Amino acid sequence: MNPDPHPPLKPDPDEEVWTYRGYHLTAGQFTTAMVHLFRGELDRANVWRERLDATTNWAVITTGAVLSFAFAEPTAHHSVVILNTLLVTLFLYIEARRYRYYEVWSRRVRLLETDFFAAMLMPPFQPSPEWAARLADSLHRPRFTITYWEALGRRFRRNYVWIYLLLAVAWVMKVALMPETITSFDEFLQRAAVGSVPGEAMLALGFIINAALLAVGILTRNMHDADGEILSADDEFRR
Repeated sequence: MNPDPHPPLKPDPDEEVWTYRGYHLTAGQFTTAMVHLFRGELDRANVWRERLDATTNWAVITTGAVLSFAFAEPTAHHSVVILNTLLVTLFLYIEARRYRYYEVWSRRVRLLETDFFAAMLMPPFQPSPEWAARLADSLHRPRFTITYWEALGRRFRRNYVWIYLLLAVAWVMKVALMPETITSFDEFLQRAAVGSVPGEAMLALGFIINAALLAVGILTRNMHDADGEILSADDEFRR
């Protein structure tokens, strides 16, 4: 039997950086594997980032459409603004959930950027065992890296606080100015009623909902488990 004319080349043992179950990776092969992993995780992060943008766009578009209708028709009931507020709250819930998934992939991308690619620019290059363990643990046991409350508060502060503020101001203006300008606060409460629900209850409900969301945005401000996002200098100092 003729010997194999092209026997497989074995890497130089001095160049091996990883050996397991008969596999021998050189530094170049290890880098190639990390590059492919980085591309895959970056693609996942981009997909979920686009989903985040989609829910924000839904909230902006529906708010614009509802406000256009409400102020274009003087006889339109102000409850359409309230319904839109509830719809925006649903979008915020969906976006916070999507943000938690986004952070799973985004954190892996940041690990590769800070502890692998950045380390390559500061020779001598040597992957950190702690970094490798963190990345391997994330690959073996994927789990959310931030709480739902942090995700909710962060998305509220970044985008939705302005939408809720606009809706609150629009509701007050709709009740106070249409179909004609009110002359007293009692008249405002009378117009604010929705069906059998009195105006006082509607005003209190709106205050409670907006105050609760504002409290979530404030109380979660010091949570910084989400390290996939770019942090400000103050945030970085607090980490």
